[in-house]
Amino acid sequence: MVNRIILNETSYHGAGAVKSITAELASRGLKRPIVFSDPDLIKFGVTKKVTDILDVAKVKYAVYSEIKPNPTIKNVKDGVKAFKAAKADCIIAIGGGSSMDTAKAVGIIMANPKFADVRSLEGVAPTKNPSKPILAVPTTAGTAAEVTINYVITDVEKKRKFVCVDPHDIPVVAFVDPEMMSTMPKGLTAFTGMDALTHAIEGLITKAACPMTDMMHLEAIRLISSSLRDAVANKPEGRAGMALGQYIAGMGFSNVGLGIDHSMAHGLSALYDMPHGKACAILLPTAMKFNAVKTGDKYRKIAVAMGVKGADKMPLAKVRKAAIAAVEKLSKDVGIPADLKGVLKREDIAFLAKSAYADACRPGNPRDCTVADIEKLYKSLI
Repeated sequence: MVNRIILNETSYHGAGAVKSITAELASRGLKRPIVFSDPDLIKFGVTKKVTDILDVAKVKYAVYSEIKPNPTIKNVKDGVKAFKAAKADCIIAIGGGSSMDTAKAVGIIMANPKFADVRSLEGVAPTKNPSKPILAVPTTAGTAAEVTINYVITDVEKKRKFVCVDPHDIPVVAFVDPEMMSTMPKGLTAFTGMDALTHAIEGLITKAACPMTDMMHLEAIRLISSSLRDAVANKPEGRAGMALGQYIAGMGFSNVGLGIDHSMAHGLSALYDMPHGKACAILLPTAMKFNAVKTGDKYRKIAVAMGVKGADKMPLAKVRKAAIAAVEKLSKDVGIPADLKGVLKREDIAFLAKSAYADACRPGNPRDCTVADIEKLYKSLI
């Protein structure tokens, strides 16, 4: 079996990484960037940390910031208009998955005009040209959109999210700077951090997993599980560990896929406007329990990576429970709800289950499932 691994051309890691942006622009002959960000990052001065660097270097740029937390088709269309109006030659995407996912869709459409209908990008679209250059600056430690070939757009009209998988959309440069993440509130830090853990665990057990990505995912699990509590407390060492851990998780899952946790989470965030990471976190123990019988010895590796004492010698059934318990403990410690009570409506379950089954992440799940199976999983959380 041949395993394909796609990563950024270049990535910078560590405090002060964003200072290399202007050098990268110059070395690539890029002279007119448009900055994609969101209203909150503009409001709280996070975007300014990057635009100040551009100002000092006298780089002319435009800004597009009307992007929702779950970016919509309209956000993408407006982004295309903004890119054209600015006569831009690249995008600097500052933010979490919302800014970067919008940038990916816009960059692809600008380079492949025949895909101007945003819905045509769903799944594995047969684009031919690489996206307009994207320089990605994550401000959350979770999505790893700066290193993945995936992006997700919300179809408001159809009340669903759709996943796009395209090797042409990966940012050419990523600037993973923990100082850009220091202003994240506790709740967002927890949600995005648990999203990163979900990436690592689902990537480890997915059907397409391979030795190289297993190595990435296990290190990501170790870093995330040992750093997230401190990151929520806004300790520098926690922020640094999460910045690296979430990126490594992205290196892995982008190349092998995910599973039903993400399939089910996409529907929840589209229908109820729930933060994606929160949905993933709530679903993770339930999805792990469902998948356990098809994971071989991998839950032992998860337990060891999360520091469960004696995990290397436990019987398989016990260590699987121990791995799930460790995830539940971490989730509880950072303030994640244990269920979907008060959020998930019973009358929506049939629609959500069908949407999850049709989602691009579902086929990678280690245990095959039906729409009825997914309905039962949703029902178990209310």
